[in-house]
Amino acid sequence: MNHGLLRRKKLVVEAAEGKGLARTLSWPHLIALGVGAIVGTGILTLIGVGADKAGPAVIASFAIAGVICVCAALAYAEMATMIPASGSAYTYSYVVLGELIAWVIGWSLILEYSLVVSAVAVGWSGYAAPLLEAWAGVPMALMQGPELGGIVNLPAVFIIGVVAALLLMGTRESATVNAILVLVKIAALAIFVAVALPAFDAANFEPFSPYGFAKHMGPDGVERGIMAAAAIIFFAFYGFDAIATAAEETKNPDRDLKIGIIGSMVACVVIYIGVALAAVGAIAYSRFANSPEPLALILRELGQPLAAQYLAVSAVIALPTVILAFFYGQSRIFFTMARDGMLPSGLAKLSAKGSPVRITLFTAAVVAVLAGFIPLGELAALANAGTLAAFSAVAVCMLVMRRREPDAHRTFRAPMPWLVGGIAVFGCVYLFFSLPSSTQFWFVVWNIFGVGVYFLYSRRHAKAAL
Repeated sequence: MNHGLLRRKKLVVEAAEGKGLARTLSWPHLIALGVGAIVGTGILTLIGVGADKAGPAVIASFAIAGVICVCAALAYAEMATMIPASGSAYTYSYVVLGELIAWVIGWSLILEYSLVVSAVAVGWSGYAAPLLEAWAGVPMALMQGPELGGIVNLPAVFIIGVVAALLLMGTRESATVNAILVLVKIAALAIFVAVALPAFDAANFEPFSPYGFAKHMGPDGVERGIMAAAAIIFFAFYGFDAIATAAEETKNPDRDLKIGIIGSMVACVVIYIGVALAAVGAIAYSRFANSPEPLALILRELGQPLAAQYLAVSAVIALPTVILAFFYGQSRIFFTMARDGMLPSGLAKLSAKGSPVRITLFTAAVVAVLAGFIPLGELAALANAGTLAAFSAVAVCMLVMRRREPDAHRTFRAPMPWLVGGIAVFGCVYLFFSLPSSTQFWFVVWNIFGVGVYFLYSRRHAKAAL
């Protein structure tokens, strides 16, 4: 068993001397990290994509995606307090399900986090580029990828460099800046709701579900339905898993991890439902469907140009919190896999402050190339596939440990575990099959490539399995 594909880590994961990350975070930092990751490009842009796919029933899409994510968050909270080590779903899978499955999940997380960082950087550039063109005369060819007729998206590359530099300063310092920017972002959404809600008109909800529930191909060749919207909107909810990657850097993981994970998810579900209700109630969904800046457009339609401009500027200031949270998570997944020998161990070198310098620089290079040249839509959809695989694995890990180690130390126990775990697993599977067919194809291709890397390199060099 120890030499097989399903060899497992021991249950209590301890970092070797000199290889542990510095413990500098408490629960307020974790909630800010989670809210910073969750509230971002998703609610600011994907509500328009969702409205195009589901009509006013985009609110139901938000609710469905939110329920599945809450169930996954409960499973994450239980596993994070059982196994308070860096690595998130990858580490849990290594302890519970074995090395090959852990590799697939880690490989999927690399896909998820890399694409999210790149996608949000491209989304940030979409807000920043018009300002840079107007204020500094920067040509659009240097602020758009080739798919839009440009050469390279330099603002997206720039913001990734800024966030990488912030992370290299130290985890606590970057978390404090993140917390301040999260407040800016929440204030902007609160102003949107306050301005849009008085214009609420129930007639904008008729017909509520013009495209039905299940994903289906419309006559225009676009896949629509409540679940088709939920599968894309799902991008707007995840981010709490970045908190689980912070377990090794948390001062009191038993207390802080569950507060951070569940607190950030509950806060964001409330925020999203409120924003979606205000948006759909304010104007007909067809007027902001597929807009790259739907909330700002709604405010302009309501005759509130100053509020719209404030929202846009707030997005430029605060969207980097999403990049920071996922960049942080990506570097910690890379770090843990390198420390385990699954990736070159030289990448796991730490700075004097306990930050993984080499892995941060390597991650910055990879995501900057993606952000510079790949379109936003393709990045977001493929990121969802990796996330759904990770969420399913964590829920399975929770259920397996309830049977295998029922008396193991848990400072948080998910309520009704078989119901919660079942909703998380089957909900994620259903969402996966509600994704565009091309996304499913490329996810399979990515993992076939990953399994090849495992057998050629990782299996022979893995050193964490006991």
